[in-house]
Amino acid sequence: MPKAADSLDTHLLRVLCTLVVERSVSRTAIKLNQSQPAISNALKRLREIFKDPLFALDKGRLIPTERALELHGTARTILGDIDKLFAERKSFDPAQSEVTFRIGTPDFLSVVFLSGVVERMRRETPHARLIIHPLGPGFDYQRALADGELDVVIGNWPTPPDSLHLTTLIEDEVVCVVGRNHPLARKGMSAEQYLRAAHIVPTPYSVVHRGVVDTHLASLNLSRNATVVLPYFSMALYLLPGTDLVFTTSRHFARHFARFLPLAILPPPFDFPRMRFYQLWHERTHLVESHRWLRNLLCDVGRRVLSEET
Repeated sequence: MPKAADSLDTHLLRVLCTLVVERSVSRTAIKLNQSQPAISNALKRLREIFKDPLFALDKGRLIPTERALELHGTARTILGDIDKLFAERKSFDPAQSEVTFRIGTPDFLSVVFLSGVVERMRRETPHARLIIHPLGPGFDYQRALADGELDVVIGNWPTPPDSLHLTTLIEDEVVCVVGRNHPLARKGMSAEQYLRAAHIVPTPYSVVHRGVVDTHLASLNLSRNATVVLPYFSMALYLLPGTDLVFTTSRHFARHFARFLPLAILPPPFDFPRMRFYQLWHERTHLVESHRWLRNLLCDVGRRVLSEET
């Protein structure tokens, strides 16, 4: 790059544009809140950089040369683009926005949680769109967040990645769910009975994202009897009535289905860590107002879900 370009800055461009409009060093100085000697020095530097007089003095007025007029048009465009870079972002108006939000999640997003999210969005931002993207072992959600394919990922893996921002949405205890007529429905189950029982187990999201239950059992060198493995988390509750199957999940999730299915909720025989459902997002959208609004909404709905279950 030529040395002349290195010595050019936005201040000099503003001086040039103002001189073309005002045709006066003194008026330019007033307009830019500078001294007349400072403007004169700036004009001298401009003449050296562009190797052109740029202005001629005629009856007390500065008359721009053809080169100055050419530069004026280009300089105005450059300054306009620079001003856009630092312009204050347009405020986000939920009631008017037509933004599209994209949330990625494995198939464990609670129906009661999602219904709360949709209800709030339809009421507060009726022109927005919501796309729920399923996650699976072959989908790189960290790349999707970085590239803008997703805005938020909801997960409950014991070890979320440190490279992403995180806030907790729901923190809930682990329970066991069985059909109402299950042999253990009334008396509960021991650790030995739990390990021998036939379990419904969702397909792991990935090897590195094992769930809370299997991670805890593995830490004890134990494993459960995965008799039915499902790719659809929410289907599990419908398979319990009339069978000897056991499903281990969060209390708020179990309570939702127990309202309309013949189910019994039992305390687990192991001291499982609490299930923590959280949202993850990339630094790219950390300060974007519409995304902050979405993340706050998700937190509000999570708090409401737990308050209604207690």
